[in-house]
Amino acid sequence: MTRRQWTLTSLAAVAAPPGRRIRLGGPVFQRPADPRELAREHRKLGYSAAYCPPAKPGDTALLRAIESGFQAENVTLAEVGVWVNLLEADPAARKVNLQKVTEGLAVADETGTRCCVDIVGSYNPKYWDGPDPRNLTRACFDAAVENARAIIDAVKPKRAKFSYEMMGWIVPDSPDSYLKLIRAVDRPGFGVHIDVCNIICSPDRFYRNASVIQECFQKLGRWILSCHAKDLEWVKEANLHFIEVVPGRGQVDYKTYLNALASLPHEAPLMLEHLKSAGEYAEGAAYIKKTGAEAGLEFV
Repeated sequence: MTRRQWTLTSLAAVAAPPGRRIRLGGPVFQRPADPRELAREHRKLGYSAAYCPPAKPGDTALLRAIESGFQAENVTLAEVGVWVNLLEADPAARKVNLQKVTEGLAVADETGTRCCVDIVGSYNPKYWDGPDPRNLTRACFDAAVENARAIIDAVKPKRAKFSYEMMGWIVPDSPDSYLKLIRAVDRPGFGVHIDVCNIICSPDRFYRNASVIQECFQKLGRWILSCHAKDLEWVKEANLHFIEVVPGRGQVDYKTYLNALASLPHEAPLMLEHLKSAGEYAEGAAYIKKTGAEAGLEFV
């Protein structure tokens, strides 16, 4: 794809596919070693998408078993999450982290998982994902581009893509910031991961989150690979404090979120995360399915 193709016209929202179907997934708490049995556990919970089970590149038998087992149960492998700091100050540690993400993308590609995802990282000396003034600088942006290219060029994926999760205090922190990254990385193996809650970081975005969601999908829709599901509650304190809660307990406009997701020309799984118990995951899944049904949507 050439840079000329990245025009505002090409970023317009596309018509909804027939059926308006969504794949919902999340963690499971019963985890048999056999991949097909694990896929069945997802189905028992009403999930049609899953996080890829742990695996290493080159473990051919396991990788094939994961792909075939989940395919047999019609459960899409949504993402391989490798949560490490690609901006680690120590060069040796940074090299190790880069290799971990490279291996994650290789596993995603070999299993047919949609993407490998990490955050850009952080310059914060204490917290790998913490705030730091350098996280929103040109140097951070350039490092994100360099790391993405290195990971993609090392693997040369044929099916999976590498993506960064958006964060409120690290690039990409908005749809426009993500678009700049897409253009700069300039690789077909680079895509978009959506976590709406991560970029709701101000009162304006909190109260206008439906508009934030629509902007994300209108501008980034063609590249979206996988999405995260949770909710946000505003806790009254002297300073701004949002906390993650079970979908349905907060203020995220899930009707808008689900309609935008269902309007993509391709499937992008919606994955529950960061909840505290099996009961909370069941509650979140039920709320999402109820909201989707009220909007005329189907779940695979």
